Parts: sequence; C-alpha cells; structure tokens
Amino acid sequence: MVSISALACLLFAFGIVAQNVISGRSFALDQRIILALRDPANPSAPIGPPWLQEAARDLTSLGSIIVLAIITLGFSGYLVLARKYAAAWLTIVAVCGGIALNDLLKAAFTRPRPDLIYQAVRVFTSSFPSGHAELSATAYLTIAALLAQSQSSFKIGCYFIALAAILTILIGVSRIYLGVHYPTDVLGGWCIGAAWASGCWAFLTLLQRRNHSRQSLQV
Repeated sequence: MVSISALACLLFAFGIVAQNVISGRSFALDQRIILALRDPANPSAPIGPPWLQEAARDLTSLGSIIVLAIITLGFSGYLVLARKYAAAWLTIVAVCGGIALNDLLKAAFTRPRPDLIYQAVRVFTSSFPSGHAELSATAYLTIAALLAQSQSSFKIGCYFIALAAILTILIGVSRIYLGVHYPTDVLGGWCIGAAWASGCWAFLTLLQRRNHSRQSLQV
C-alpha cells in the first residue's frame, strides 16, 4: 500500500515537472540556478575551489551506467549466492528497466542540454530527465530497500534508506553544478527513478504475498 501510494505521488510530481518543462515555464528559474553556480567573472568555471569540481566529477560518476551496472551485478550475485532469487531479479529488472525507461523519456522530450555555459563533462544524450538522477534513484533505493528488509533493526533499515537518498541527491546536484543538466532535469529524474523503484518493489511484494498465500493453502 505504501509503495503504491508513493508511486502515485511520484508520478504526479513528475507530471508537474514535465508539464513545466514542455511549456517552458521552468526555463527562467533553471537558468538562474545554473548561473548562480558559476563564477560571474568566468561563467565557464563553477564556483568554489578546484577540488570541489573534481569532487563533483567523482560524485557524478557514481550515477553512470557503467558504475551502476557493476554495483547491480555485484549485489545481484550476492543475492543469488544467498538464494534470494526474487530479490536478485528485482534488482536486475529495476535497473535495466530504468535504463530503458530513461531512453524512452529522453527520446520523447528531446530537451537540449544547457548551452549557457561550458559543460565540465562530456554528454551524448538529451537533457530531460537526467539519466544519472533517475538511475541512481532506481538502483540505490532498490538496493537500500532490500538491505533494509533483511534487517530486524528499524534504525539500521532507516540508515540504508537515508544513505541511498543522500547519495542520490548528491549525484543529482553534481549534474547541475557541472552544468550538464537543468535543475528540472534532475528533479524529474529523481521522481521517475523513485517511482520506478517503488513500482518494482510493489510488484515484488505482491508476488511474495501470493506465494505465501499459496503455501498456506497447501496441506
């Protein structure tokens, strides 16, 4: 029930963000936020010391497809060895489905990347929604939810969820700071990524309940 409610709220939020992007109402605010993170004397450089830009590059790589694929395969391998096959499939389907979903949405919206400033990293796809924001939300929140479920301690479960949320936020903010995404790209990516993770989790919960019901009917 909680996953379905979260899914509905996140999809509604994504719809609002997407509507503002399509209509162009978000562009002025997007532009102001991006320029606020640049050096006024040299718009090609982000504000802050050089190490901050390097740290942002390191953070943003944690949301790349390559890094997430390695983490997903490693975590899925652990689940298979632990004979948690449903959870392993959930992790793989969530991440692979998230990649496909992001590609479809980017092709549908075809929003150009920010061209107001020099981009600190190379990009090859359209802007909305942010793939790094969406995939990090999907992968890290899914893994955190599975880890939390395996814990008897509520505090430890909350720690895993909070850690995944903070990491997802930092990755999204790094995309804005590096000038490769508008803030609404990242916000939309967070919404749809978390929504996809919630939907996958709700589906797994439904399968587990059905399986438990069938086992309880057996003599």
